[in-house]
Amino acid sequence: MKKEQIHLADIKRILFGQQPPEYLVEVFVRALIMYLCAMLIMRFMGKRMNGMHSIIELSVMVMMGAIVAPAMQIPDRGITWGILVLFVTLLLLRGLNWIGFKNSGVEKAIQGRTITLITDGVLNRDELRNTKITNQQVFEELRSKNIYNLGRIKRLYMEGYGLFSVYEQEPKPGLPIYPQVDRTLIDSYEETADNGKACTFCGLVQKEAADNCSNCGRNNWTKAIIGK
Repeated sequence: MKKEQIHLADIKRILFGQQPPEYLVEVFVRALIMYLCAMLIMRFMGKRMNGMHSIIELSVMVMMGAIVAPAMQIPDRGITWGILVLFVTLLLLRGLNWIGFKNSGVEKAIQGRTITLITDGVLNRDELRNTKITNQQVFEELRSKNIYNLGRIKRLYMEGYGLFSVYEQEPKPGLPIYPQVDRTLIDSYEETADNGKACTFCGLVQKEAADNCSNCGRNNWTKAIIGK
């Protein structure tokens, strides 16, 4: 757009840009399609992508930048379509929350379900595989909460919006989850008492290390500890 065409008194251009008012109907349809596509993509990106926000809220945040910037910065675009899209986004946010409140099935489909990643100090390998979460990601989260032994975990949940909830129990022998690069610290916590062997793949503790773990079938063992 040439600068000679830009006039502050040109109310029609400011409100509607160079498109006819009927274009707002198409904008409404586009906003609806883009919102649903954004929410669907966020849903399949995995829970940890979401952080502290729900999929619906994250979809709104992603769309906000795309909605506001063109309306403010591109001269031949009116602001009315941007305002309309913002109201459509708000309507969808409130509407989907209301539908989810009324229908638990819809809520689970949109928000996801709570998943148990650790049960009584043992990693649930099937759930980790389904959610694309690695052992090290779990261990990093636990270490951030000052937990360095799977034996302290009664349950570890991954909530529908991607955060972890930890329920501890009285310490018992479990797999040490210190970073492997710090062998000195790991060795310092290996008590002299015989606490059994822990599978390094799933965390199951057995009194004697068998050829294969009875839980996951692997054959990698380390000394179980009760320490922090």
